[in-house]
Order: sequence, then structure tokens, then C-alpha cells
Amino acid sequence: MPPASAVSWAAILAGAAGAAALSLILLILGVGLGLSAVSPWSGQGAAADTFGVATIVWISFTQLAAAGLGGYLAGRLRTRWAGLDTDEVYFRDTAHGFLAWAVATLVTAGLLTSAIGGIVHGSVQAGAQMTSGAASAASSAAMPAVAAGAMKDGALPDQGYFVDALFRKNAEASSSAPDVVATVPTVEGSNNTPSATASAPVSASVSAPGSPSASAEAGRIFANAMGKGTLPSGDAKYLGQLVAQRTGMPQADAEKRVTQVFGQLQASAKEAETAARNAADKARKASAYSALWLFVSLLIGAFFASLAATFGGRQRDLF
Repeated sequence: MPPASAVSWAAILAGAAGAAALSLILLILGVGLGLSAVSPWSGQGAAADTFGVATIVWISFTQLAAAGLGGYLAGRLRTRWAGLDTDEVYFRDTAHGFLAWAVATLVTAGLLTSAIGGIVHGSVQAGAQMTSGAASAASSAAMPAVAAGAMKDGALPDQGYFVDALFRKNAEASSSAPDVVATVPTVEGSNNTPSATASAPVSASVSAPGSPSASAEAGRIFANAMGKGTLPSGDAKYLGQLVAQRTGMPQADAEKRVTQVFGQLQASAKEAETAARNAADKARKASAYSALWLFVSLLIGAFFASLAATFGGRQRDLF
């Protein structure tokens, strides 16, 4: 008669099935509780730190409960071997609990990448869309009217505000642009007399600075300067001319305004870049902490499954 195998796969698969099922149920419950605790509205729902700690606690509890159940079933359902040393029985029970945990972990990981992964992904995507939609609505409500041409030419999201700031008139300036004075020359042989030489205000025929075309041009100049990191002197002088014509400011003051506004645009871009880097770094740290805590919880689960299997084996040998 061949000797009985030291591994009882029937008991291992039974324990793994129980552990995987319990782990699946607890994970679904955790997703439901987590989504009910968060909210896209500021000031509502659980804080990020509280939510993170609760997630770690729940994952650890899930591992302990599922691994303990699987290990206990694997140890309790295994057939008793007669004539074995106590240490050998203890080792085999421990090995059965560990194998039950390993099989359950692989099965749960496979399920998470399919059905449960779809549920979690859909829930997270829905939350991200709500948050993104709220942010876009707030941005659209806060951003002033920007010329369509400026936004089509690769301008920064808030560049239109700074382009509009270029063409603002000072509070003490007249609300109308300075008229262009044209002198009508005296033509020989005509009835014109020196007194007929008049200085009449006429409107400028060129495109008014501050119009959509001028704003689009200023936006392109700013976009090019932001790419280079500096505003060329020729572009600064040209923009100063546009600002001077539109606002009536002296050329020197207009160029000074151009320099100041470009500096403010650079500062705004740096703040946005810093905020993005901080968000990315925060997400990196959160991912690292999550991976480390998941590793620790899996180790705890493996140990607890082995321990529960020895407990189940002792109870099996009592009967």
C-alpha cells in the first residue's frame, strides 16, 4: 500500500475557497462603505487622512478574517495521520494553512482584475468625472471672457486674463481712445485757402488694439515667450506700442506694463507647475504607502492562516 501524501489538496482547496469568498465579500463591502464616505463637495465626507487610515484598517481586517477562516478550514478538514510525531503534525498543519492562504490570494487577485476590478474602476472613474466636471465648471465660471483666437493659438489656460490686463485703461484715463488727427493739405489751383486747412479728428483705419485680433496676437507672443522663458525686447516694444495706442499711456509706461504682466504670467505658470508637482508627489507617496501596507497585510494574513490551521488541527485531533 503506497504511503499517504503529506499534502491534502482537498482540504487546501476547501480552505482557499472559503478564504477567497470571504475576502471578496469584505472587499465589496469595503468599496461600498468607502464610496459612501467620500464626496466631491468640499467640506463633506471623510477627510483624506481619515479615509486612508480606514482603508488600511479594513484591508488588514479583511486579510485577518479571510486568512484565518481559510487556514482553520484547511487544518480542521485535513485527514488525521496516525503514527506521526507531534512536531511533524504541527508542521504539516502550518503548511496546509499557508498553502490555503496562497491559493486564496491568487484566486482573489484574479477576481480583482476581472469582475471586481471593473466595479472598482467604474466607481473610481465616476468619482473622477464628477470631480473633473466640478473643477471645469468652477474654472469656466471664474475665467473672464477671452478672445477665441488667443485660446486657439496655444495660450495657457489663464493667459487670456493677462492679455486683457495689457489693454486695460487706467482709471483716470478717458473712456475713449485718443483720436488720430489728420491734416488736410492745401492743393494749388483750388479754392482752398489757408483757413480751409482743417485739423479734423478721424478714426484710425487699423485694427484697434485690444480687439480680438490684437488679443490673439498678444496671446501668441506671450505663448512664444513662455516657451523661451523670456520676452524678447522687440516683442516687448511692439506690445508696448499696442498698449500705448489702446490706453493712451506713454510708450515707456506701456512697455513697463508689458514687462510686469509677463512677469505675473510667469509667476502664475510657476505656481501651477509647483501645484502639479506637489499633487504628483502626494499621489506617489500615497501609492507607495498603499503598496507597503498591502505587503504588510498580506504577510499578516499568511502568518494568521498558518496559525489558524494549527488551531484547527489540534481541534481535529481531539475527536
